[in-house]
Amino acid sequence: MQHSAVPDLAHTHTRPVHWIATAAAVAGVVALSSLLPPDAATAAQAAAGSRTNATRADAAPPDPATVTFPLECGPVEAVVRKKATGDLDGDGRPETVAVVHCDAPMGTPPDGVYVLTGDAGGGTPRVVATLVDPRERRTATALAVRDGAVLATLLGYSSADVPSCCPDVTDDVKWRWKNGAFVRAEPSQARTV
Repeated sequence: MQHSAVPDLAHTHTRPVHWIATAAAVAGVVALSSLLPPDAATAAQAAAGSRTNATRADAAPPDPATVTFPLECGPVEAVVRKKATGDLDGDGRPETVAVVHCDAPMGTPPDGVYVLTGDAGGGTPRVVATLVDPRERRTATALAVRDGAVLATLLGYSSADVPSCCPDVTDDVKWRWKNGAFVRAEPSQARTV
């Protein structure tokens, strides 16, 4: 039996350009996936010290787009930068935590972090708690709701002399619903940047 010679095919030899193209394609898929919101969680979460309540499938989390936030933005609009949802008080209905700031054309406006809830009858959502007031000059870089707690990473300033462009303190914080109020976990894990 005689074997015929098979010519070298260009696509059978990897070259740096192939690896670069593959890396670019993977980076594009990862970037695109970060823009798509995850599906709503349907697992039950228990608030600290309460019985486990399954989040009702028919209960939609409050939509921050329908809420008027307690911000003084002047001629610009308030913008919701981040949001996370989950049952924070153990009642079986999801709440929404929203990071909001004024849409300033320049600079880094400070964020407010607000908890939203809706009525049992599906009424208009409303702000029920302010976890971070914009007057604190903080920027939230991460936000999540896990196991009935609100988790956030906040950037801030060690003194009033630090310019707004350059926060020099990072603080990982956690709030949990306890005795009718959101309580911030202590001690703070502040670290300088």
